[in-house]
Amino acid sequence: MFVSFILLWICVFFFILCVKSQRPKNFPPGPRPLPILGNLLNLSLDNPIKDFERLRKRYGNVYSLFLGPKPAVVINGVQAMKEAMMTKAVDFAGRPQDIFVTDLTQNGLVLADYGPSWKEHRRFALMTLRNFGLGKQSMEQRILGEIQYTMETLEGSIGTTMSPQVMFHNAASNIICQVLFGTRYDYDNNFIKVVVQCFKENSKIANGPWAMLYDSFPMIRNLPLPFMKAFKNIETCKKFATRHIAEHKETRVPRQPRDFLDCYLDDLDKSGNNGSSLCEDRLTMFVLDLHFAGTDTTSNTLLTGFLYLTTYPHIQERCQQEIDQVLEKKDHASYDDRHNMPYMQAVIHEVQRVANTLPLSVYHYTTNDTKLMEYFLPRGTLIIQNLTSVLKEEDQWKFPHEFNPENFLNEQGEFVKPEAFMPFSAGPRMCLGEGLARMELFLITVTLLRKFKFIWPEDAGEPDYTPVYGVTLSPKPYRMKVQLRTTQ
Repeated sequence: MFVSFILLWICVFFFILCVKSQRPKNFPPGPRPLPILGNLLNLSLDNPIKDFERLRKRYGNVYSLFLGPKPAVVINGVQAMKEAMMTKAVDFAGRPQDIFVTDLTQNGLVLADYGPSWKEHRRFALMTLRNFGLGKQSMEQRILGEIQYTMETLEGSIGTTMSPQVMFHNAASNIICQVLFGTRYDYDNNFIKVVVQCFKENSKIANGPWAMLYDSFPMIRNLPLPFMKAFKNIETCKKFATRHIAEHKETRVPRQPRDFLDCYLDDLDKSGNNGSSLCEDRLTMFVLDLHFAGTDTTSNTLLTGFLYLTTYPHIQERCQQEIDQVLEKKDHASYDDRHNMPYMQAVIHEVQRVANTLPLSVYHYTTNDTKLMEYFLPRGTLIIQNLTSVLKEEDQWKFPHEFNPENFLNEQGEFVKPEAFMPFSAGPRMCLGEGLARMELFLITVTLLRKFKFIWPEDAGEPDYTPVYGVTLSPKPYRMKVQLRTTQ
């Protein structure tokens, strides 16, 4: 009797799981889920991008998957992406609040759910970044100042081969640090080394198999499994940020802000008890969010760019010819020079397209019952943007599967930007640091190409363009040879 009772309850349990794994009426199609596992066996846990593309070809541009018992909808292609992220932006502007990256970032900005608190913090971030020079000459000077240290590193490597990974991560980190904390760090400083390493490790963990298991099976979340390393890393970073906040509280002069932290503390003084969501408890993860977002994507895009420039020397030479012609006797490049450099613009945008740094963007959540391409999506549906499908959509690009700047040039050689170019997503939740990233990519690439020639080493074998998968895609480690350019 006891055994029969246990078997009965097991059957009831599996019946309930099967019912929960059924797709609602008019829900997007997809592969049949298994009880408990859902469609996890349909995905390669270490790099599911190819699986998303394979499923797209079978089920269309809007299809569904079960990550464990939880349904998710994958959006592909320009048409579906624009309808969701722009036409019905509010319906798709939420963030899931019960997954690994949300638990990891706690009260940050990127993963904050859509609502008054997120709006207030995003508005504050955009306004403060503008006040500290985003799109202005003062930001150019910060970037150009940091490039001098990058050039010193390269000058010390002339005649040898070097790996650019740490160099580009340090440069991107220091540029955003100057905005956030009002300071830069020597490249051997402990803050730079530890925090950048924590960011890199967490990026790999967050889109790896252990994070997916964390999301799918809540009962394992307190077990001593590899994802716990990410939580230790975030605590390490929080200690650094907390130290900065404490120093700023001691040294700042109210209403005379030196940087982003001072601005936030000034606003805390003004807000008092007026219902503002700005609070010191949120400040730590707020600045760490901005630091990570301002470091990882830009540095990985630069790494991708110089990988292709070293292995496509004819493209590098054509860029340098245009740079020499436009800059002539100018001391340094200006961001406004991009308007006179259509080929350089095309190359940088093509690098962003091929780098595909955020292949699945950041997960969204539906805030209301809604429709997408005639399918019904209940409120609280997890949304995954497959940006790979847009950046390589065959009817949107002249050369969708190869590195070719002609994707951004018209027949007259003028720079054009197709609507499928959305590496930072689209709509109200698109990356707020896009403007800073564009400025960094242009000024760093132009300045370095003006002075140096980058060569693929003769003994390095064939270049491998296959990226390493994580929250952001990054090139596999590589080395390059650096030479001073001859006088033009």
